[in-house]
Amino acid sequence: MKIDTGTTAWMITATALVLLMTPGLAFFYGGMTRAKSVLNMMMMSFVSIITVTMAWVLYGHSLAFDAFGDGDNFINKFIGGGDALGLQSLIDTTTKDDGTGMPSLVFSAFQLTFAIITVALISGAIADRAKFGAWVVFGLAWATLVYFPVAHWVWGGGWLANLGIEDFAGGTVVHVNAGAAGLALAFVLGKRTGWRKDPMRPHNLTLVLLGVGLLWFGWFGFNAGSELAVDGTAGLAFMNTQVATAAAAGAWILVEKLRDGHSTTLGVASGAVAGLVAITPACGFVDPWAALVLGVVAGAVCAYAVGLKYRLGFDDSLDVVGVHLVGGAIGAVSLGIIARYPFADGQNEGLIYGGPISQLGVQALGPVAVGLYSFIMAYVIGKIIDKTMGFRIDQEDEVTGIDITTHAETGYDLGTVHSSGVASVNGPVPASAKKVDA
Repeated sequence: MKIDTGTTAWMITATALVLLMTPGLAFFYGGMTRAKSVLNMMMMSFVSIITVTMAWVLYGHSLAFDAFGDGDNFINKFIGGGDALGLQSLIDTTTKDDGTGMPSLVFSAFQLTFAIITVALISGAIADRAKFGAWVVFGLAWATLVYFPVAHWVWGGGWLANLGIEDFAGGTVVHVNAGAAGLALAFVLGKRTGWRKDPMRPHNLTLVLLGVGLLWFGWFGFNAGSELAVDGTAGLAFMNTQVATAAAAGAWILVEKLRDGHSTTLGVASGAVAGLVAITPACGFVDPWAALVLGVVAGAVCAYAVGLKYRLGFDDSLDVVGVHLVGGAIGAVSLGIIARYPFADGQNEGLIYGGPISQLGVQALGPVAVGLYSFIMAYVIGKIIDKTMGFRIDQEDEVTGIDITTHAETGYDLGTVHSSGVASVNGPVPASAKKVDA
């Protein structure tokens, strides 16, 4: 087996970067919750790594990227085949039929990290109130019934791919998909106790900024790695990721300044994520100037979109809908207007470059179809879980704090802090520790 060592080395690196995004998301979401829920929020991300990995190895890759028979049949428009169950058939094979490219297992591992973070993203919509076991069951069921088929629709040769949809790194597959599911679960679980009455402010904005820093760092692998090669398009995707993210973060805090009189750290973090989300489907297809414009639009629109939950009365705890559903849709639809690279035939270019309006229609159809499918399926799965094992924790446990009632732990156990600055947990402070040097 002859492999492209440069591509393989880059893709292994990109895979590690994308996997790091899920712990980054755990910090981001964890800091945004109240102190009594931080561990549970982070656990919901980490357990997604466990469940989705197992499902991916057993059947996920096969359902997303395999094909029935020769692949040219009705079933293959909606779901993959079974030749890669257990990943056994991928061993000692490459991504190209002539024996070049990267090892197939590297490609599979890269795509696995996308599936993991998509499931983890949903958890932000139901912070503080979901049973941990119910979340584990939901994540496994949703990945099986929604993520794997949708990945096949867009990236595995399914019906949306056949229509010509473009989604470079997952605006539709990841963000619209997760955002719609988060909206559905917000309806299934209902509002948090005290919502709109109690202040439910983020308890640790330093964790939020740490999390968004890790997300921003990992997203370069997410976007540039999606080219699956080391070439000019990967470089374009890399640059556009930086440009759009910075522009969106700036636009968000500008909106805050004009609207509220001050710019916030939560705003700059949320704006950066909005830019990352919006550029994801477009990063390898647009000019840098267009990435800047897209970032500004996404940052400003999402800054207002996060307020929809108050107007429409649903408790999307950590703004999954306002950032991921709205931002992902903006990025996906924008390709029908500003797409340019790497197309040379004019068939998939945006309207401003003379492309057909039909491409804009396809780019709009994708988020609508995926969003509706994900919402309906997530709602049905969530309702079944709620009626059988129960999805929401008891009100008393919610008020007490889900960390201590579910995990028997607390995120912050500082003990007793004395005037010396030494914390004592298990007994009095030794005399030697009380001495202060002159």
